[in-house]
Amino acid sequence: MKSTQETGSFIRELVFANRILAREGVVDAFGHVSVRHPRNPDRYLLARSRSPELVTGDDIMEFSLDGNAIEGRGRRPYGERMIHGAVYELRPEVHSVVHNHAQELIPFGVTGAKLRPIMHVCGPIGAAVPIWDIRKKFGDTDLLVINMEQGRDLARRLGDGPLALMRGHGCVVAGRNLREAVMIAIYAQVNARLQLQTTQLGKPRFLSAGEIEKCTERQFSPLALERAWEYWCARAGCAAL
Repeated sequence: MKSTQETGSFIRELVFANRILAREGVVDAFGHVSVRHPRNPDRYLLARSRSPELVTGDDIMEFSLDGNAIEGRGRRPYGERMIHGAVYELRPEVHSVVHNHAQELIPFGVTGAKLRPIMHVCGPIGAAVPIWDIRKKFGDTDLLVINMEQGRDLARRLGDGPLALMRGHGCVVAGRNLREAVMIAIYAQVNARLQLQTTQLGKPRFLSAGEIEKCTERQFSPLALERAWEYWCARAGCAAL
């Protein structure tokens, strides 16, 4: 009974995460968020192919790391679920993955301009955000990550960091837990917007390595995470779900 309740709690929070990311404009009709299974690290939970704002508990599916559905029940999965499995496979400490197409991030993935933290709450995006270009290894594609070979190549480019940009596509976020992943995804978008605005006025003064470390520690503290999660849930109407 306890294990069933634990899984149910994870599913509920995963539904909330979908709604939050939609409300904050990080995802629209496309994009997805997952969590590693709480009792089986070789599996993860991810919604069926549906716009995040519409995801319910019944949409959540269980997958093996190679992207095979455990009990599909006729539900169509996301084509890019390989992003999630590849990151979980390479990074055992990661327990949540977000993939989104936040438009503010796109310029940084196609120009060579480096996305760097410019505000204290944005520290968790990390000091050096790598860019993955699917064309380098796979040639001309539709830029979607549709198999494990592509997913693993992306995961290797992500390395041990929290965020990687995908050229002309979006980004992948890796968090130690669901709330951290959601926070990184939201503030990556915020940072991109602020950095673009700042460069119109002058040369940005970015956070130092030490400031990034201290700001990340503060943002990932239980107090900050719980406060932010409560706020985002209220904005997304999660209390009614």
